[in-house]
Amino acid sequence: MRLLLPSAGAIPLGVTNTSELTLWIESQNPVYGTTANPYNPRHTAGGSSGGEGAAVGAGGSVFGVAADIGGSIRVPALFCGVFGHKPTPGLIPNTVIWPNTSGEAERLLSLGPLTRRAEDLLPLLQIMAGPDGIDPQAVSMELGDPASVSLDGLRVTLVEGSSFRPISRELRDARERAAGALASAGAQVRYVSLPSWRKATLPFLAALQNTGTDSTRITALLREAGETDTNLLSLLFGRGNHTVPTRLTVLAEALPARGATRQNLLALARGLADELVETIGDGVLLHPAHPTVAPPHRRTYGRPWILTPAAVFNLAGAPVTEVPLGLTPAGLPLGVQVAAAPGADHLSIAVALELEAVFGGWVPPGL
Repeated sequence: MRLLLPSAGAIPLGVTNTSELTLWIESQNPVYGTTANPYNPRHTAGGSSGGEGAAVGAGGSVFGVAADIGGSIRVPALFCGVFGHKPTPGLIPNTVIWPNTSGEAERLLSLGPLTRRAEDLLPLLQIMAGPDGIDPQAVSMELGDPASVSLDGLRVTLVEGSSFRPISRELRDARERAAGALASAGAQVRYVSLPSWRKATLPFLAALQNTGTDSTRITALLREAGETDTNLLSLLFGRGNHTVPTRLTVLAEALPARGATRQNLLALARGLADELVETIGDGVLLHPAHPTVAPPHRRTYGRPWILTPAAVFNLAGAPVTEVPLGLTPAGLPLGVQVAAAPGADHLSIAVALELEAVFGGWVPPGL
């Protein structure tokens, strides 16, 4: 898959920064340091693909490629003011991703593009999509045409009462403006309450850790890189040259989990997924990817519940397009996720094109 984009004319510029082992939504590690937000260097660019989001948002590259297992495309896209698309699982092979995953967690992971223009999303998906003969989860899917989508009568759902931490007023207002623009184009806007989302963190983490093998556990990856059991133990006490998210993940893997508890959480995860797909139906759902705009560096550590607004869509296997919606008075990007039913990637992209036409899309930093 790496060769598909260059063979279509893309010129690779480099590999950008991620969080350590792609573990968290801030791109900071002991080797390459911390990625700064292109709109304010005191704030995070997101993660795990924050370096890619920053490179595209700063105008340094035309587009980027990232992986999303719990928001790692959409959170950098929100924080860096660009478009990001998490495709339907299986549309694009995950062959080149490291660390990869397996088991039930495999359906959470998708490779997708980050761009400054909504019109670039579908051509990139068309180039990247399709089975490669290596990834068994990749299948042939027909990508629809966004131009065939009519917004007249389209059902647009907005979710209330869903967040463990309330969504900030500025992101809520941005979502309302987006819904209003779609209503002006003929869409039918409705509000639903999904309080089950407030309890989605543990079911998501259970699904994420349900790999079916120990080879993709973080402790196994660290051992592969040369860490000893003694060093791994020291991580639990804050020692060693590793980031806080890595230490917390090692701690979480060390905690015992009873089989019945894990199975109950996985059942809850499947229930959440079914509920969300039913709620989206044949329309779209608008929701912020994070409770706030880009926070200052390291303000997200130890707060796994902030993943919920993005991670619930991974559970559902829904395609989601993150859409920029201008800047706050302080100059940080606003945005909203547009989610569609599995297989309807063209629908969320069609809505992104409309919102870009109304709100202007990407705003160059410093303007």
